[in-house]
Amino acid sequence: MSEPLVLIMGKFCDARVFQSQIAEFSQERMVIVPPVFYGERIGDYTASILSMLPEKFAVMGHDLGGYVAMEMLRKPPNRVERFGLMSTNSLSEAPQDAALKEGSIISIRAGRLYDVSGEEAIACLANRGKRNTSMALIKAMAASIGPERAIAQIRAIQKRPDQQCTLRKCKVPSVVICGDQDPITPVKRHDFMAGMIPNAQLRVLENTGHFPTIEAPSETNAVLRDWLAQPYVLR
Repeated sequence: MSEPLVLIMGKFCDARVFQSQIAEFSQERMVIVPPVFYGERIGDYTASILSMLPEKFAVMGHDLGGYVAMEMLRKPPNRVERFGLMSTNSLSEAPQDAALKEGSIISIRAGRLYDVSGEEAIACLANRGKRNTSMALIKAMAASIGPERAIAQIRAIQKRPDQQCTLRKCKVPSVVICGDQDPITPVKRHDFMAGMIPNAQLRVLENTGHFPTIEAPSETNAVLRDWLAQPYVLR
């Protein structure tokens, strides 16, 4: 029996960010997309999600979901059988980046969440076909999350822990996925993470930005299928 696949969404997202992956893999295994809404720290989100999950699972975390996936990997006993990161960062928040996010929080409190998400989408999507469709989806997901949850997610990102030691101790089949045109978490950041994880594969998707699952769904699904087919590692 194939292990359940847990897909953890990024900031301002809901399950629609993984709609192609749900359609692709739900016919052969359980696919779980837990909400990343409950708490104000990465540890809060992690505890809430772990309480919903089976004993063992494969996990792929995108953006904010990557921070949660890394925290899952750190928590004993290790329930993660396969580990994946996408468009994320293993380092704690740099002070200058945390300060920049304060402007977004002010705008969201002023009722401009839809505009903030749109501005971020413009900055992080690659210039490829269906860009406007991807942008509309990102803005719609943000609107569904609402300002209170959006601000809590930003605060959690600002306070996230450094997970370099966690990655170095990973002993399960692992993959790191990124777009070659992602300005938020560029290729060099993913190469750095993949280099810390023993035997991890780095997969760079061409003409893709910060949202591989919706910008390049077929290519992303192919990478996920390869990852899910990797042999287990004895621990």
